[in-house]
Amino acid sequence: MEARAKSPQRAYWLKTLHQWHWISSALCLLGMLLFSVTGITLNHSSQIEAKPQVAMREAQLPAALQMQLANMNTEESGKDKAPLPQELQRWMKDSMSLDVSGRDVEWSPEEVYIALPRPGGDAWVRIDRTSGAIESESTNRGWISYLNDLHKGRNTGDAWSWFIDIFAAACLVFSITGLFILKMHATNRPGTWPIVGLGVLIPFLLAILFIH
Repeated sequence: MEARAKSPQRAYWLKTLHQWHWISSALCLLGMLLFSVTGITLNHSSQIEAKPQVAMREAQLPAALQMQLANMNTEESGKDKAPLPQELQRWMKDSMSLDVSGRDVEWSPEEVYIALPRPGGDAWVRIDRTSGAIESESTNRGWISYLNDLHKGRNTGDAWSWFIDIFAAACLVFSITGLFILKMHATNRPGTWPIVGLGVLIPFLLAILFIH
């Protein structure tokens, strides 16, 4: 009687665990492939040759925007990280394809400097406040560097940060439900716990013995 009572309950939990396991695995699929591949590329980053492509550009501000920039006094107002005026932001986006909205701006009496880091590359813009001369540099380090930066969450913004958090939570569900499924099948599969123990023991021993 006790075995019969346990059977429907076991079947219910096994079905529920399998359902959560496959749903979480489906959500994790692309992320796990991405993080697994980039784990290898990051581990061998010194052996993977990168050929950065650097592009330099120069431009000149229109007279009206140059005067507006020259007349801004950020030091007295204490806004040494104040953004560029909206008109200047629009002009740079339309004329130079540079989106500087939401970026911190480093002001000095002589120039304005804006760092524009991004996954897989880097960029910066410097504007002379007296002459209105603009100088910019853009560096592209290629797709491997781009994917590696996605793995590290480097300069990826809030949306990707949220994705990493959600992906990590889905991986936890995938791992925990997998562990419980192993537990429920362990009676008929004697090798289950030795293999699980080996998976725990190997990284532990490597960390203790070889990482100092």
